[in-house]
Amino acid sequence: MSATYKADFNLWIEQTAQLLRSHHWHEVDVEHLIEEVEGLGKSERRSIASQLTRLLLHLLKWQYQPQRRSDNWLDSITDSRTQIELAIEDSPSLKSYPTEQLEESYQRARRQAAKQTGIVVSVFPEECPYSLELVLDENWLPEASDNI
Repeated sequence: MSATYKADFNLWIEQTAQLLRSHHWHEVDVEHLIEEVEGLGKSERRSIASQLTRLLLHLLKWQYQPQRRSDNWLDSITDSRTQIELAIEDSPSLKSYPTEQLEESYQRARRQAAKQTGIVVSVFPEECPYSLELVLDENWLPEASDNI
């Protein structure tokens, strides 16, 4: 099974699922199965952090470039909120993860916003100016900033 894991990952998944279904525990490639299960958890957390960064990026752009607001930005904001909500619905144990990731995701979004807008990074607040409750609120958008 280990050779199959390296040669054809999809085949390995199919074979592993079949072995588990048929209770052939002794034939299961346990080491790689553990790796993959752990990877699933990392993937879920990474997805939430990525969506939170994208959401914060577009909220910053919405606030600091009101003249360039677009339906695409609004769609991205809405989709990011939905994806975070769905991830937490699927894995309720990750409910606190956005809170844990807010500042780190904001710092990524802040750097990306500076690059994408051409606005000097120091114009954006050093710490996230939005509460997580507002960030995830489907009816909230930041007002235009007077700081630019």
